[in-house]
Amino acid sequence: MSIDLRERIDSSPMSRFQWGAVAICVLLNVLDGFDVLVMAFTAQSVSQEWGLSGSEVGLLLSAGLFGMAGGSLLLAPWADTIGRRRMILLCLAIASAGMTLSALSPNALALGLLRALTGVGIGGILASSNVIASEYASSRWRGLAVSLNSTGYAIGATSGGIIAVVLQNSFGWRSVFLFGGVCTAAIIPVVFLRLPESLDFLLTRRPANALARINKFAARIGQPQLSELPDPTEDGTSPTESAGKLRQLFSPELLRPTLLIWFAFFMIMFGFYFVTSWTPKLLVAAGLSANQGITGGVLLNLGGIFGATLLGALSARFALRSVLSAYMVIAGVLLVVFVPATSSIVVGFTLGALIGVFVNGCVAGLYAITPSVYGPSVRATGVGWGIGVGRIGAIVSPIVAGKLLDLDWTPTQLYILVAGAFILGAIAVSRLQSESKKTTPAPVEPSPAGMLSGEPA
Repeated sequence: MSIDLRERIDSSPMSRFQWGAVAICVLLNVLDGFDVLVMAFTAQSVSQEWGLSGSEVGLLLSAGLFGMAGGSLLLAPWADTIGRRRMILLCLAIASAGMTLSALSPNALALGLLRALTGVGIGGILASSNVIASEYASSRWRGLAVSLNSTGYAIGATSGGIIAVVLQNSFGWRSVFLFGGVCTAAIIPVVFLRLPESLDFLLTRRPANALARINKFAARIGQPQLSELPDPTEDGTSPTESAGKLRQLFSPELLRPTLLIWFAFFMIMFGFYFVTSWTPKLLVAAGLSANQGITGGVLLNLGGIFGATLLGALSARFALRSVLSAYMVIAGVLLVVFVPATSSIVVGFTLGALIGVFVNGCVAGLYAITPSVYGPSVRATGVGWGIGVGRIGAIVSPIVAGKLLDLDWTPTQLYILVAGAFILGAIAVSRLQSESKKTTPAPVEPSPAGMLSGEPA
């Protein structure tokens, strides 16, 4: 029964309810974009109020990323036990509290701890929202559905930055955090009322009223209802033994794919946060004006809005892994030629926007491809740890870049180094494709989006 329902969802057109669930997941990812930039846009005002040194400001900028890594690594795996929807609601409450209380911070230490707390909530949200978007999309549109989540990040980073500047100029830096906390709290009733629980979680874990909840969802998307729950062990594992267990990621079938996913996440997040964090400063170091450097950074974020969407659209026609590998290689090539091309402002800004397209698309593709590697009983664990390892790369990136700048590396040399990270990520994704062919049952071919088609629930 469950396989029939899973296959019907994979092969049927997307309903308005399914797209609505995807839209809520996109909205949740907007929080990530806003949260990452909120500290960057308020850092100068915070530093002036408390007389902070550069290293102290740097710790505040990193605190949120540390929290996100912790949320992805430690909190997100519990979604395989308590449910993705419940985990999202819990993490929204944590993030809302952390953001709101940040507006009341009496000193830098308190603000840093609250930034880390907010990051824990955001990290837990991202893993579960990407899993839900993947599971409720049809096979054809699954790559687009998950890629749109990363579009939410770019939207949050762009619009959130504009909002932060307006609020800060009018009401001070504390109003920016208060705005974020209120908006995060406002999403909680939307998720409670409109976001369904993960279908594969219901089928695998069989919580109370699972059959009724599955049939309610089936009715809302126009699919026949189930007469009984399926065999809980039909995916080849016992949910009570494997759900949420990190050791499952290191089983003989998943060890190499897990390590490849982790390596790809680390490399791409290392490169992504280098590009988004250092581009304005390095463009100035390369000879552009301060305003031109800021413009280059804005173009990167604007390009990111289109990059994730384009990747998702391409994955509806071509294998997602092939599209993602191509994105990584193109991003690497563009980074190599970027700084020399800034001798022409028009060419440099055009390349900056294109880099935003492909660099953001790489992150979107990793978010989209990771759920396909893991069965439903460990999917949130796998996605959460992949994102968490990626966040470690994000934390390391600015530290490495700063050290190399102190050693007199030029902007061109730094971009070439980061280009190498994207190429290495492409190699890992290519190897992941080979591994997936080994671990996928012979009768099942990867869907165009590289996702769950034919996978037992």
